[in-house]
Amino acid sequence: MPLDFIRGDITKLAVDAIVDAANNSLLGGGGVDGAIHRAAGSGLLEECRKLNGCETGHAKLTKGYKLPAKHVIHTVGPIWYGGNQNEPELLRSCYEECLKIAAENDFGSIAFPLISAGAYGYPKDEALRIAVDTCSEFLTEHDMEITIVIFDRASFDIGKKFYDIQAFIDDNYVDENGLDNVRRGTFFGAAPEKKESRKAVPRLLSALGRDKRDLKSGSAFELPEECCDSIGETLDERLSVIDESFSEMLLRKIDERGITDAECYKKANIDRKLFSKIRSNRDYHPKKNTAVAFAIALELDISETRELLMKAGFALSHSNRFDIIIEYFIERGDYRIYEINEALFKFDQVLLGS
Repeated sequence: MPLDFIRGDITKLAVDAIVDAANNSLLGGGGVDGAIHRAAGSGLLEECRKLNGCETGHAKLTKGYKLPAKHVIHTVGPIWYGGNQNEPELLRSCYEECLKIAAENDFGSIAFPLISAGAYGYPKDEALRIAVDTCSEFLTEHDMEITIVIFDRASFDIGKKFYDIQAFIDDNYVDENGLDNVRRGTFFGAAPEKKESRKAVPRLLSALGRDKRDLKSGSAFELPEECCDSIGETLDERLSVIDESFSEMLLRKIDERGITDAECYKKANIDRKLFSKIRSNRDYHPKKNTAVAFAIALELDISETRELLMKAGFALSHSNRFDIIIEYFIERGDYRIYEINEALFKFDQVLLGS
């Protein structure tokens, strides 16, 4: 079967499975991940909590809940570090693992976003090339409808140079329904560049209860109520799919590492009373140096460290000496906290731990 390309909203596709470009926790985040969780509703989050996360390059299956798609395949793409940390291999593995799950479950159709091409910084042209190559190779031996869904203008501009991409949304839709803020809005249909029918067209329109006559260049129509209801209009619905907190991720990582609480907080140079506050309060917000100390104690890689810090409301920046020093040690696999503190002290930075 041919590989289909569309510019559209993946949360609207009535296929056997859509792919979620998730983070390691599988508990929701930004971009397409957050959009899928909001559209699917709280049932998806509850099932994801039972999966115990997912490693980069791997994939796990859940039901689709309120989505038009029957299932969601969650995969964790690599963060782009210049291509020197096996990013191409890990990204290719994401597509391979998702397709393997689809084949094992006899799915007839699957839709992918451009994995890692958003917040994870993977170059869009390379991300698209790997997606096409991997899916095309799979189709030489399997019979399945595969759709690559492009959302943003930059990816669309790159993709249309090489592929026939059916456009069902325009820049107005992207501006109003950015992946970090999917909500009820207007679905814009742009006339395809070519007239021939493609299987992705009826699948997308079927999810919206429309047909091709509704697609006129520049035209707009309101989403049907049944689609709007599944996206999560109210504040209560949004809050029902709240992401994993700092303390929840910390405790999960301690369990995954197979160490005790005491081993963790002692290695992090953290006081027991402070750790007790974190454990007993889901919404506890630590200082940045405390959060980093736990990342060092758990020997998290750089992507996991960034995720843990994000849960506490922090980030790593190359304009900050503290952050540069921390990133330097983590990237070299050096988790000796006292050596790290020596370097921080040398450059007059706050130390890790209590």
